[in-house]
Amino acid sequence: MPLPTAELPYVRLTYRPDLRILFMRWTRLVSSQEHKTGYMQGLNFAREHQVGHWLVDLRTRGLAETEDFKWVLQEFWPQMQQALPGTSFRIAYLVTPYHQELINSRLIAEDKMFRSFIEEKDAYQWLGAPMATIS
Repeated sequence: MPLPTAELPYVRLTYRPDLRILFMRWTRLVSSQEHKTGYMQGLNFAREHQVGHWLVDLRTRGLAETEDFKWVLQEFWPQMQQALPGTSFRIAYLVTPYHQELINSRLIAEDKMFRSFIEEKDAYQWLGAPMATIS
């Protein structure tokens, strides 16, 4: 059975029901508008599958500009909470070692819901996926 997916030219969304994780894999650098559109597409996809645990892969795209990252925290995050009431939320950012220190400095006050990782396995553990099903 194929996994539920949605795709834009710059981001691929996949829902893994066995892990209860939405995978958001950016495939290239994006503009500010594409950044927002990608996250809103992700929210629509998450609402459809009632999933609040996301793995956002930024390794190909790199980090968002400061203003776009503020948008995620200040505007997108409340929309996500409103769209999925009663849902547990965690967003794991998968980044390169080069970007981890910078993203961590941006996430200091948000560490309960957002974390950055270099290894996918560590992100899965934090998101609560059972390790036996991860290969």
